[in-house]
Amino acid sequence: MASSSGTKNEGGPPRSLSRRMTRAQTMMVNLPDEDTSASDSELVPSAISVIAPILRVANEVEKENPRVAYFCRFHAFEKAHRMDPYSSGRGVRQFKTYLLHRLEREEVETKRQLAGTDPKEIQLFYQKFYVENIQEGRYDKKPEEMAKILQIAAVLYDVLRTVVPPSKIDNETQRYARDVDRLKEQYEHYNILPLYAAGAKPAIMELPEIKAALSAIRNVDNLPMPKISLARDASHDLPKERVKSVNDILDWLSSVFGFQRGNVANQREHLILLLANIDARKRSHENYSVLDSSTIEQLMDNIVKNYRSWCDYLRCKSNLRFPQGSDRQQLELIYIGLYLLIWGEASNIRFMPECICYIFHHMAYEVYGILCSNVHPVSGETYETAAVDEEAFLRNVITPIYMVLHKESKRNKGGKASHSKWRNYDDLNEYFWSDKCFRLGWPMDRNADFFVHTDDTLHTNERSNQGNSGKRKPKTNFVEVRTFWHLFRSFDRMWIFFILAFQAMVIIAWNSSGSITDFLSEDVFRSVLSIFVTSAFLNFLQAALDIVLSLNAWRSLKATQILRYLLKFAVAAAWAVVLPIGYSSSVQNPTGLLKFFNNWPKLYVGRGMHEDMFSLLK
Repeated sequence: MASSSGTKNEGGPPRSLSRRMTRAQTMMVNLPDEDTSASDSELVPSAISVIAPILRVANEVEKENPRVAYFCRFHAFEKAHRMDPYSSGRGVRQFKTYLLHRLEREEVETKRQLAGTDPKEIQLFYQKFYVENIQEGRYDKKPEEMAKILQIAAVLYDVLRTVVPPSKIDNETQRYARDVDRLKEQYEHYNILPLYAAGAKPAIMELPEIKAALSAIRNVDNLPMPKISLARDASHDLPKERVKSVNDILDWLSSVFGFQRGNVANQREHLILLLANIDARKRSHENYSVLDSSTIEQLMDNIVKNYRSWCDYLRCKSNLRFPQGSDRQQLELIYIGLYLLIWGEASNIRFMPECICYIFHHMAYEVYGILCSNVHPVSGETYETAAVDEEAFLRNVITPIYMVLHKESKRNKGGKASHSKWRNYDDLNEYFWSDKCFRLGWPMDRNADFFVHTDDTLHTNERSNQGNSGKRKPKTNFVEVRTFWHLFRSFDRMWIFFILAFQAMVIIAWNSSGSITDFLSEDVFRSVLSIFVTSAFLNFLQAALDIVLSLNAWRSLKATQILRYLLKFAVAAAWAVVLPIGYSSSVQNPTGLLKFFNNWPKLYVGRGMHEDMFSLLK
């Protein structure tokens, strides 16, 4: 651009067309109909289609300043000539000839309106365009309008740099250009749906399900619009406070809670595609503009399914409230959008789904308070719908929890530390499976035990006091002790069965004959009954292991859970004492029915033969 900027005669055109451009290559063709009713951008050949936005801007500003429109077309001609200097592309020669003739005519016909020189003319027009359309209009215009305006401003600045030497671009123009570059990032297209594309609409935006989804999320009727305070250096003619322009439900949520702009753009497209996909399955290819009522209900059931199960588990009332007389469909979309925005900005906290449920629980109540009650339950103050900055949610909600994750990962020491010394995602997430999580409050108390952590590195002489010095929240449910006894504890029923069966088989095999039929004999049967004593000792061992191996988690267990462990141990200990004593005494001093049968005299019926116990019972 630098090679084409500037001229010795600042009062004339940028350069003489006949002197700088070779006309021999473009004169011997038939000119198209020079009816200017057709847009130049619509005639651009595909080989040089990149100049179409420049010609589109020329058509936009022509009524306001024909001279600036002429500069834009001249810049487009130069760019096309550099891209295809020999006009070898299809239709390029004809188009360049048409554009060249039009430039020759406009060079004479167009007059300056704002200044006496071309560089000053285009700079003043650029500054005027910025003030009228961007500085004063950014709060009132819709996003699609701002996207188009910023696109025009960017093209105008490119044209300006071809007309004005870099050293003569004043500071105000450069400051405006930097602001335009910053604002353009807010309106870039995302992924699939070009929601704010300037020019002809893509085919995907004409699908009925996409139109219906867009119409649904853009229903912001009856929502309290957030107010914003202007910067101190703003123009004194503007009011100190004004209502922020909100285009859809996600914009409204972003203004109230402070979600990042990129997250809002991504989740907007995400929500539109989810609604469109569900609705397309229920409709034929007819043309419609309103979503089916069951579409939003189905999506909401899928999105908040885990939140509802979380509320049921904690026995707390769900904050998905729909007051009578409210627009239920709008509220459902607000709750869906809120959950998606939380999830989209949660970073690694996505691996803690119940933590997201906790955040959503309180923010959904804030939505209800803003829309319905308008009174905060804790402070008693009226809810205000003042807009917050776009990093408020990240700074106040996500960052504190993320820092806990970050500090706990450092305690891992590259995988060398025992897992009982640090908390992973599951351990932190289990904190939100208990009603103790509500002690965090909302906004969350930074001094709560969830956020307290010990230092990442401890001095050698301080390690012995680590358990007493820190107030760090322990693992919430189970801290596994590394021991092979877990093989018995985890499969205790299987081991008990194997041990008792082995004991019985050894007793039977150890008698004189070794036959299994000897199991019914008095001595063998009495010995086999000892398996109940063994079972009592094994159950006692299992109850003791339950206590020893889960001892580190007792500080976070409920009283009923601890009582269950102790009662189980007490009962197992009682049986381990009672059964051995009872068994040994019954063997030494049989009483009752056993003594009756043992003292029964033998009835001999022949040499070497006698009636057995079953014969007596008969």
